[in-house]
Amino acid sequence: MTVRLAQTKDIPRIHALLRQVEEVHHRIRPDLFRDGGSKYTDGELAAILADDSRPILAAVDGDDRLVGYAFCILQQQKGSTVMTDVKTLYIDDLCVDEAMRGQHIGRTLYDAAVQYAKDHGCYNLTLNVWAGNDSAKRFYESCGLRPLKYGMETIL
Repeated sequence: MTVRLAQTKDIPRIHALLRQVEEVHHRIRPDLFRDGGSKYTDGELAAILADDSRPILAAVDGDDRLVGYAFCILQQQKGSTVMTDVKTLYIDDLCVDEAMRGQHIGRTLYDAAVQYAKDHGCYNLTLNVWAGNDSAKRFYESCGLRPLKYGMETIL
């Protein structure tokens, strides 16, 4: 298993894994996530792949077939009167093909994201986990992540 930056040839596999993520989110929050929705078009994925501030880390098998990904975004808020100018790597989405789970691919991707963040001068790495996605929460806690803030809602 190796991790490299995603390439245009990976787009079909990225779509397949995005569907798996969408299914999880739809099961947890069908009031917010459509069944069978698609997060990105091919064109949008191509634009992300071309954007150095939005790296997609790709876990690939020995045949260079994508089996997992981590969509990342480099963020830095400059000039705030209340926040410092730290640079952050935000993991927008991390997914391992459900047929490949349990083989430490998620941890390999997470570790690669940490290294990417360090290599790019980031102060921290952040991500969000939807309430109800308990397996993801446990996974990230096992990687050493702790709550940064809480998002709360009331449904009207």
